[in-house]
Amino acid sequence: MKRQSTVARKAAASRVGAGTQGSGDWRAETLARMRALIFAADPAMIEEQKWKKPSNGMKGVPAWSHGGLICTGETYKQVVKLTFARGASLPDPAHLFNASLEGGTRRAIDIREGETIDARAFKALVKAAVAENSVAPQKKPNARTTR
Repeated sequence: MKRQSTVARKAAASRVGAGTQGSGDWRAETLARMRALIFAADPAMIEEQKWKKPSNGMKGVPAWSHGGLICTGETYKQVVKLTFARGASLPDPAHLFNASLEGGTRRAIDIREGETIDARAFKALVKAAVAENSVAPQKKPNARTTR
């Protein structure tokens, strides 16, 4: 697995901060705090800006991966949203997931202004997501039958 250099990580951090400028200070601070927890949980995490489009000012969405997508971070007017790609399959004993609960695959954490997240529980969730990505996917049976 390719490890992101300190220089690349600092550059990515500045892009994450730049992507939230104008969104409000609390959102930028919250996203930066969660980003630090993600790297504390897994220093080998890769960070990228994905899905650059006019609706997000061509800045993209921060996405963290290790053996596959772990989560994305987006800022909205009322919340900072961290969406875990395979969140439905992760243990969440601290009940951090509070959004997108009806889906079969993803789960999200919405953080509102002034709210705090249990750092230990969040890092455990990130570690569980990395472990989930390291499990080889099960082969689906072929829909066709051979004769």
